[in-house]
Amino acid sequence: MKLGIMQPYFIPYLGYWQLLNAVDKYVVYDDVNFIKGGWVNRNRILLNGEPRYINIQMEGASAYKLINEIGVTDNKKIFNKELRVIEAAYYKAPNFEEGYSMMKEIFECGETNLASFLFLSIQKICEYLGVETEIILSSKMDKDCTLKGQDKVISICKLLNADTYYNAIGGKELYSKEAFIKEGIELKFLRCGNISYKQVGDGFVPNLSILDVIMSNSREEISALLGEYELI
Repeated sequence: MKLGIMQPYFIPYLGYWQLLNAVDKYVVYDDVNFIKGGWVNRNRILLNGEPRYINIQMEGASAYKLINEIGVTDNKKIFNKELRVIEAAYYKAPNFEEGYSMMKEIFECGETNLASFLFLSIQKICEYLGVETEIILSSKMDKDCTLKGQDKVISICKLLNADTYYNAIGGKELYSKEAFIKEGIELKFLRCGNISYKQVGDGFVPNLSILDVIMSNSREEISALLGEYELI
């Protein structure tokens, strides 16, 4: 069984979904510390040919709190402002109606807990992409919470009977293949391919939110893009 583990990010880039789609089970780390300036509460879309952040307005955010201890401001004015930015950015995109409708559902979900909001958004996007991987919240697992880093990942792999663990390429310096092999687990790193597609306007800006991919590509084209990666 192939397993992946990642924090819940807000409409993350294509590589996140490639990893999620490549595994059999996927654990969402909702009970780890929030990192300011990361991707948990924001991501980038394309507006007038330039990257532009869209955000989740949070309540009580702190690096001393777990992601699932932080709130989301349930304010229609704030959500509508972000939706207007999305509309301005993508109203000429070929799949604007579907992409906008999906984001409207996410913003209007009514969840006031950050982890729950993000988990719902991940489920909604998986549904759109046709990704059927089983997704598990880390906070719901009966695991050893004293473990950290690599030891914690190996422990979760063993708890779920995974024989293969997939990690994003960015974690290559954090994990040892030998340590995983010693526990009967194969460690593989997923590297997103050299992705390119027709965006709104001229040129191409890489590594934007999955929303940019959804707005710019058909479901069939996205399905092909999900397979454009290599395992190391």
